[in-house]
Amino acid sequence: MIVSGERTKKEILSWVKTIIFAVLFALLVNHVIVVNAAVPTGSMEDTIMVGDRVIAFRGSYLFDEPKRYDIVVFRPPDEEEVLYVKRIIGLPGDKIDVRDGRVYINDSTEPIADKYIREAQHIEEEQVFNVPEGHYFMMGDNRNHSNDSRRWHQPYVAKNKILGKVVFRYFPIPKAY
Repeated sequence: MIVSGERTKKEILSWVKTIIFAVLFALLVNHVIVVNAAVPTGSMEDTIMVGDRVIAFRGSYLFDEPKRYDIVVFRPPDEEEVLYVKRIIGLPGDKIDVRDGRVYINDSTEPIADKYIREAQHIEEEQVFNVPEGHYFMMGDNRNHSNDSRRWHQPYVAKNKILGKVVFRYFPIPKAY
């Protein structure tokens, strides 16, 4: 009887250790290596849909700078307690001119190639943004329904607020065709 009780205690202790290790490992991965983000709005449609879950790699910008058109998870300047997923449009030092429903960078006569946007952007009053050093200008792919740099009180995202570059969508599970 005693031998069986000892064996049961060892088995339970083994399971408890395994569970604690798994939980600590998951926390480490989620807080050091990746960002697991849910997308609650349609601001990135049709690239990322409402309800999608994405993984962003935190190490993407340790040895490299964010690039134009990267999709990133970040803390927006006006609401730092939430996570946003948007596309980088403006880089440090860029002049962003939003006019006639198009985006122009650094006084270019040609608008950016934004073939990924959902629909033509509504024509609004012209807006000009000068992106400061160490900051980025973000826009959603669904421009007509995106709360992004054009709408924020503080329109620029500091590099240290970018948590990671989106590397894949894991939910819903992609359909095989």
